[in-house]
Amino acid sequence: MDYDKVGAAAFGSSLRGFGLNLLVRDVTSQIAFLEAVFGMKSYQPTTDFAIMKYSDQVFQLHSDGTYHSNPLLGLLPETPPRGAGIEIRLYDTDPDAACALAEAAGGTVLQTPTDKPHGLREAYILCTNGYAWVPSRSLEA
Repeated sequence: MDYDKVGAAAFGSSLRGFGLNLLVRDVTSQIAFLEAVFGMKSYQPTTDFAIMKYSDQVFQLHSDGTYHSNPLLGLLPETPPRGAGIEIRLYDTDPDAACALAEAAGGTVLQTPTDKPHGLREAYILCTNGYAWVPSRSLEA
């Protein structure tokens, strides 16, 4: 699929399985963070929307304003963190490299890279919208 040119209806109807859509205050700055820290790619970026690609996975960013008639809008906190309780795990990202880039991109390292007993080296990075991003790599890699 050509994510640079696909229309909304064709993109929406192509989605399968598990989806992720993040509501953010500033789509442009969230894109910059995700590209700088995790090497993600954005498609059709505007101030209100972007398709994001990580490895072979896609997800969406929407600005708060696009949810004007959505029931979730009234539940959003006025200030971050927004994503309390969810970990967005990025299993193909070196946590040491991501942490080295995070603060310059506006993120906060909540936990430095740590070898965990479940076989992963991982870190916790909070973005300005309050979502916890967890870059992880297998200890066997």
